[in-house]
Amino acid sequence: MSFALTSKIVSVFDHILDTANFMEWNKHLFGLTKERWSTLAGKSFLVVGAGTGYGRSVAAVLAAADSRVFLTGRRIEKLEETVDEACRLFGVAKSNFTLLPSDITNSDELKILVSKIQDCTPSLHGLVICAAVSGKHFNEYPLQDGDELLWDNVMNTNVKAQWLFARSVLPQMLSANRARVVFMSSGAGWASTPGFGMYNVSKAALNSLACSLADEYSNHYPDSDIQINVVEPGEALTEMNQSSSVSPYSVVSIILFLLSHAGNGPNGKFFRKNGERVPFCSSNTYLKRL
Repeated sequence: MSFALTSKIVSVFDHILDTANFMEWNKHLFGLTKERWSTLAGKSFLVVGAGTGYGRSVAAVLAAADSRVFLTGRRIEKLEETVDEACRLFGVAKSNFTLLPSDITNSDELKILVSKIQDCTPSLHGLVICAAVSGKHFNEYPLQDGDELLWDNVMNTNVKAQWLFARSVLPQMLSANRARVVFMSSGAGWASTPGFGMYNVSKAALNSLACSLADEYSNHYPDSDIQINVVEPGEALTEMNQSSSVSPYSVVSIILFLLSHAGNGPNGKFFRKNGERVPFCSSNTYLKRL
């Protein structure tokens, strides 16, 4: 079921989706109203996988909204490129960023990273996790011929590390009785594309992880404003997909809507980048307006 995020912004939203005309960002604010855009200012957000693709785009635009953005990823040089791109495209100050290079599949590095974030800011307002590996480049028929090391790499990165990361960071957000988490999934989580078997399984598992976390945390903390959701971004030009002509900035609008949502918003729900609500297993489509 497709829908407009709000009737007032649908034309702007459609205009920036695939072309992602970010050079006019201060006119369309990626579909947000000025009032809603302003709520991002001064808040702290953590973007995992911030060195490339969707993560880079989200981090850059959050900084343009005058948020404090913590960037993490394995390669410091890629995180630095994200900062440079944000400064060049949006005119933001480098002081909006804190670079924390880390491999989230390494439990020791994860503990150090979480500790650094706690030292840097007393409050964390949102988490966006974009890290993933496909496994496609290693084997044409991964479920038939792929070895356990390949399986472990895909599952550890796409599922286990994201579980451990989210539960490590959520207590800091919940100290203020408010949490916004966005997991980046893929259409593979609903598909069975040959050659991507392990990736398909990992994204289906990630979908289940996200909605299970949402239900478990909201049950455990009934007085807290918890919104843990999933975005299926479609295709765009990223390291994982070099053949697309779609800008990774096309996913920014829906993520900003989820991060800036007021209380009593979606939790354990699934969205495509155009705002379409999609079900997954027992998680039905979100019925309220964003």
